[in-house]
Amino acid sequence: MIKSMTSFGRARNTVGGKDITVELRSVNNRFFDCSVKLPRAFSFLEEKIKPYLQSRSVSRGKVDVFIGINVIDTPDVTIGIDEGYASAYIAALRALGERFSLTDDISVMSVARNSDIFVIGKSEEDTEKDWADLRVVLDEAIEKFLAARQREGENICRDLLVKADAIRARVDEIEKLSLSDTVSYREKLETKLREMLSDNRIVFDENRILTECAIFADKVAIDEELVRLRSHFDGFADILASDEPAGRRLDFLVQEINRETNTIGSKCQNSAIARLVVDIKCEIEKIREQIQNIE
Repeated sequence: MIKSMTSFGRARNTVGGKDITVELRSVNNRFFDCSVKLPRAFSFLEEKIKPYLQSRSVSRGKVDVFIGINVIDTPDVTIGIDEGYASAYIAALRALGERFSLTDDISVMSVARNSDIFVIGKSEEDTEKDWADLRVVLDEAIEKFLAARQREGENICRDLLVKADAIRARVDEIEKLSLSDTVSYREKLETKLREMLSDNRIVFDENRILTECAIFADKVAIDEELVRLRSHFDGFADILASDEPAGRRLDFLVQEINRETNTIGSKCQNSAIARLVVDIKCEIEKIREQIQNIE
């Protein structure tokens, strides 16, 4: 079943003495692009999150991950100061006061409100525990995120199948019209050739006229295009039913469907067929817009 690239998932839980909140949001993107926002004290976890999402079958989309971690219980943890960051932060506060003539009330407590100035010392064992704790909440958020992707994907799939059926119906109409149209082309051409040759008192070869008419009729015939269109829509349904990422394959297939439709439009001179071709191209454009949302 296809999945949408637009989704949202959120989870919050207390694990290992930490109040953890995870939010995942995603929108359309040609590739997988993951942005992670973490508290500075836990920034070392960022490199684990992107491959973990990919391992959970998130293969396309612009994914933003927002993680909040509030440490409630901190046994055996040492806390230091990021002196470079703290110095720059205090200088920025002073510049702010000077620039806007604000009261200089910088104190230890006011500076300490910015938790990013602190560095939490952790052993290798601690970092693995932090990752294990985060993964508990991350998994919950991912489950909701993937479920939302699938629900939206099911809605898109139903819509695409309706649009594909609408095009199939028009293809059937075109086929009926083209059968009589080809015969009509041939008869009109034969009549016109005979009139021209007769008016110019040219002795004509009956077999040659029939041959030329047959060649022309073959040029305007659209049997092959109709067969390929139906084949493409069979493939379209197969891709929608597949568990594999479908967006790129569907995009390519729609290009092929559009190409066959253009060929039919260029071959046929019947106004009714021309209107049906326009209808098909409108549906194709709607399908093209929809598949931009598919992973």
